[in-house]
Amino acid sequence: MGRKVPSPCVDVCKFKLNGHCLGCGMTKRQKKSFKKLDGKKKKRIFLRQLIDQQADIGLKANWLRSYRRKCDKKGIEFPLDA
Repeated sequence: MGRKVPSPCVDVCKFKLNGHCLGCGMTKRQKKSFKKLDGKKKKRIFLRQLIDQQADIGLKANWLRSYRRKCDKKGIEFPLDA
């Protein structure tokens, strides 16, 4: 994986689930903190934790499909497959 891990944001940005985005499940603070993470390993850990968080807040599994599509469009290997 030679390129940067893209943000988990899938361009929905509606923070209507108690401060969590309807598209990715992140809070505004998490969106900012992801950008500051150093290294692919830390970003993959963040993504795995985000999936758990999405389940906790009742977010549907559509994010994985959307994020995979985003990575494909950018020509980047899906970070959770690595």
